[in-house]
Amino acid sequence: MNLSKSLQDNITMVSELLPLDKSFDIISRRLKLCHMDCFFLGINGYLDSRVLHNLFADLQNISFASVDQLKNQSSEVIREHLMNSIPAAQVKYSDDWNELLKNLLSGPFLLFFEGVDKGFIIDIRTYPARSIKEPENEKTIRGSKDGFVETLLFNANLIRRRIRSPKLVFEITNVGTQSKTDVALAYLKDEADSRLLEQVRNKLSHLNVSALTMGTQSMEELLVPRKWYHPLPSLFRTERPDVACSYLLEGYILLLVDTTPSVLVLPASIFQHSQSPEDYYKPPLTGNYIRFYRFLCVLISLFLLPVFLLLSTNPQLLPAGVSLLPTGEMSPLRIFIYVLFAELALDLFRYSSSHTPDGFSGALSIVGGLLIGDVAVKLQWASSEIIFYAAATVLASLSLSSIELSDAIRMYRLFLLLCTGTGILAPTPPTLPLPAGLIGFLTGCIFIVLSVITTPAPFGRSYFWPLIPFNREAMRSVLFRYPAKRKQPPQIWNRK
Repeated sequence: MNLSKSLQDNITMVSELLPLDKSFDIISRRLKLCHMDCFFLGINGYLDSRVLHNLFADLQNISFASVDQLKNQSSEVIREHLMNSIPAAQVKYSDDWNELLKNLLSGPFLLFFEGVDKGFIIDIRTYPARSIKEPENEKTIRGSKDGFVETLLFNANLIRRRIRSPKLVFEITNVGTQSKTDVALAYLKDEADSRLLEQVRNKLSHLNVSALTMGTQSMEELLVPRKWYHPLPSLFRTERPDVACSYLLEGYILLLVDTTPSVLVLPASIFQHSQSPEDYYKPPLTGNYIRFYRFLCVLISLFLLPVFLLLSTNPQLLPAGVSLLPTGEMSPLRIFIYVLFAELALDLFRYSSSHTPDGFSGALSIVGGLLIGDVAVKLQWASSEIIFYAAATVLASLSLSSIELSDAIRMYRLFLLLCTGTGILAPTPPTLPLPAGLIGFLTGCIFIVLSVITTPAPFGRSYFWPLIPFNREAMRSVLFRYPAKRKQPPQIWNRK
């Protein structure tokens, strides 16, 4: 449906399309600008009121041709006069109501003039935004202290500030039939994978969803559908502009979603979650030590408690004279219940402290851990050895910079504990060559491996690159932290 040259007809159409009398944030007014009757339409709170008042004052005082001189002129001539007279940087016009309303609800305001069958879209919006500060989940000691915020334009500025290249492109589109959420593709022209870029464009254009209610999380689930038995993240996300820019320079594609303080990195692999910006803000020797220690913490977080449960209930698997528990009379069922209690109790402390105000979270975690742990031992709900191994497991998981990877390992660890405990409590046939607990542990490991290797990757890319397919230079970059001179690849990584 197109606009009319009659201003009153356009006002009537606006009244039918928008709840002008019911919604308090939609503001409208009839004005006389450039010596012509016009109608103003905008969203309260999106517009910079000072700039808007100055713009109206300039248009009212402008030296413009009188209405009598323009009466016999065509609509195109009047339109061009207006385009040359509006003192704003971002001005365009359209005769499509869908495009006009989409822009209006995104922030710009509209002007309709008598005798002109086009509506003018003028962008002077200013979004409410919080201040830029370091992300809580990706802190570094010596790194930059800025992070992404919920405003898409600010996030693009943070990236543009670090990469001042004419090849840097931000393509914007809308996702969601109701929300019309702005989504931007950021990449370096002639360096990003053109085929992957086209696949992402097509996928975004065919997403059938009403709204991206949870931002990048909703976007990840729409781009890469997963089953419930795949807790590992299929995409890598970051809240740090320096990390995002480092991926851009390596030929990756960034996906920025408005109202979300993080970006998605395409393509993704499991090895991205094992790295941290802290590695590169330390000297190479220290950075390599921290990286390998983090690799070790992944194994500790996954296997420490299940292996303790297995060995403490099957002492015949230990060397002679070695015991993990001082009291050998503790039954396997009791040990299994103690281990589950310690696992769930420490998860409770973690979640409660994460949802507690900063002024109380530290005291809550320390006092709660000491008090509950001491009382649990005295009431014989747990043993000090089990609490020690559970606390070491939690510390190892907290050392991981990726929250998504840490949460996935926690799900795998709980599953492995249940498999091991089920094997321990199940009756063991006399002909079985291995202890039932060991068989349950190995069975859980097999299912975990199957879950990991079947984790879907975006757009058919390998989730285990650069291991599969093997890329020696890229694999060395994953395992080792090199000096700045060798950190950036000489050319874009070959993933084939």
